[in-house]
Amino acid sequence: MNQFTTDIVNALVKKQDIAEVFRSHLETAVNTLLATELTAFLDYEKYDRMGFNSGNSRNGAYSRTLHTEYGDLGIKIPRDRNGEFKQQTVAP
Repeated sequence: MNQFTTDIVNALVKKQDIAEVFRSHLETAVNTLLATELTAFLDYEKYDRMGFNSGNSRNGAYSRTLHTEYGDLGIKIPRDRNGEFKQQTVAP
């Protein structure tokens, strides 16, 4: 089993609400997707030597709250130094 199914089984066994399990895994998935989208845009992995003196690099992230049917998701939208990265995952 993977971590998602393990968490669902544990929540069901303990008679807990599985909406929190969905919310936490959805939050992780969206944040991972955003980070991967920036990596694809920059065309190099985080901490890769190819990124040094490339003209554009990662520049942190800003936080946003996304309201879903499973609850509020705390997401981090990554930035690039030149301000050219426009993520496509979450609506503005």
